Amino acid sequence: MPTLPLLKACLNGNRPPGSHPALPVTPAELAREARASVAAGAEALHLHPRDAAGRESLEAEVVAAALTGVRAACPGIPVGISSGFWILPEVEGQLAAARAWEVRPDFVSVNWHEPHAVPLAETLLALGVGVEPGLWNVEAARAFLSWPGRDRALRVLIELPDREGTRPEAEAILALLGRAGGPAPRLLHGAGRSAWPLLHEAARRGLQVRIGLEDTLTLPDGTLAGGNADLVRAARRVLASPG
Repeated sequence: MPTLPLLKACLNGNRPPGSHPALPVTPAELAREARASVAAGAEALHLHPRDAAGRESLEAEVVAAALTGVRAACPGIPVGISSGFWILPEVEGQLAAARAWEVRPDFVSVNWHEPHAVPLAETLLALGVGVEPGLWNVEAARAFLSWPGRDRALRVLIELPDREGTRPEAEAILALLGRAGGPAPRLLHGAGRSAWPLLHEAARRGLQVRIGLEDTLTLPDGTLAGGNADLVRAARRVLASPG
């Protein structure tokens, strides 16, 4: 049986607490959803740590609590976090936050259109943390390809928005990356209306994928998912038979 592409579960994102009954916010909730997602077939995890008020945070103690809880629930599974500039909209603040982590993630997603991208990526690499450049558009892909450290990326995320008709943009970004070459795997995913169509496209191309309550609250048939594990199980079925 052929090996299926890596499937990452994105557990919560920047959704407001309460936006889905199973959306994990606290370390205990993240651990619960992580465990269920891995049992359903997830091979890596992506999360947005939250403070006691439910706000996204890059503070060392908040990151440590989330990572420690998830790793205890899912030993051996790589765990990454977001560095979205909306979480801490200061370039130097982002760098200081990363340097202060005593418990470090395995990888961090870095949106390449945001002003902290290159200095944060280089700081993370110096700390031994993997970098996932997030390419939201063709311009971000071109900027990433001009970065001297591009071959050190753990994987490249092609991340497209909540709208219909995103396949041509995905094709354009993938074509740019393909012409440039490089060893980093590609992970393609969408959000909302584009989540399942792009997961099918990624499966058809043999690319890595992600799914979870960050990207969509619904199953392919439009019904509300019970939680991250339901979404992971549905994604595994697509990967096994991309159609």
